[in-house]
Amino acid sequence: MPQTNPCVEPVLAGKDNLIWMIALSTNRWAAVDPGEAAPVMAFLDSRAASLSHILITHHHADHIGGVESLRQRYGAVVIGAHADQARLPKLDRAVLDGDHLILDDQLAASVLEVPGHTLGHVVYRIGDALFSGDTLFGFGCGRLFEGTPAMMWHSLMRLRALPDETRLFAGHEYTLLNLDFLLSLQPGDPDLLALRAGFITRTDAGGYTLPHPLSLEKRFNPFLRADQPDLAARLHLSETDPVAIFAQVRSLRNSY
Repeated sequence: MPQTNPCVEPVLAGKDNLIWMIALSTNRWAAVDPGEAAPVMAFLDSRAASLSHILITHHHADHIGGVESLRQRYGAVVIGAHADQARLPKLDRAVLDGDHLILDDQLAASVLEVPGHTLGHVVYRIGDALFSGDTLFGFGCGRLFEGTPAMMWHSLMRLRALPDETRLFAGHEYTLLNLDFLLSLQPGDPDLLALRAGFITRTDAGGYTLPHPLSLEKRFNPFLRADQPDLAARLHLSETDPVAIFAQVRSLRNSY
C-alpha cells in the first residue's frame, strides 16, 4: 500500500471554503470537497493538468456544488460515503469505514466514518494528511446539524488518536475565529496569543492557517479536551462526563 505523504495545494471558494488539491502522478490531481467548479478549473488550467478523483466528505452544498461540472469536464472518479449516497452526487465508489483507495502508484487514502456534523460524514487520510471536512477545524469542530454530542465526541476521539505529526486540512478557514472564541474562555493566555499572532503573520502574507500539525489541536482545541479536568474547571462546570462538557462548549461556540 503506498504511504507517500501528499503534496497539497489550497483553492479558495467563496469566503472561507478550502478545496484541497492533491498532486498525483502524470500531472493529475484529486480534489477534496469542490464546492465550486470554477476555482478548481482555473487551478488546473494554470498547470495544464487534469482531475482524476473527487473526494467528498459530506453532503452540504458548499462541499459538493462543483462536483457535476468537474465530472463532466474531466471524467473524474467521484468518491463519497456509502451511508450518505442518497444525498450525494452520483458516486463511482461508495466507501465504508476502513476502506482503502488507491489514487495512484504513490498515494493511497483510508476512510474513517465520523458522524456528528452530518450522519454520513467521512474523512480521508493520505499519508500524514487528514482531510477532515467539517468535523475538525483549526481549534474548533463542526456544528451538530444531524448528530448527537456523544456521536461527535466519539468521532473527534478517533481523530485525536491519530499521530501528532498528522497535518490537518479542514474544509473551512475558521482558525482565527476559533482562536478568538478560545481566548474568550482563556482571556490573555500567553500561549494562545502567541499562537494567534503566528497565524496572523501567515495570513497577512497571503497564506492560510492550514495545514498545521494535529499536535497543536490536541494541546489547544477545547473540543478535543472535554475529558481534561482543567477545561471543566475553567468553565466552572461540575460535570465530569466529557460528552456533557463537550456539549456545553459547543453550545457556547454556537452563540459566540
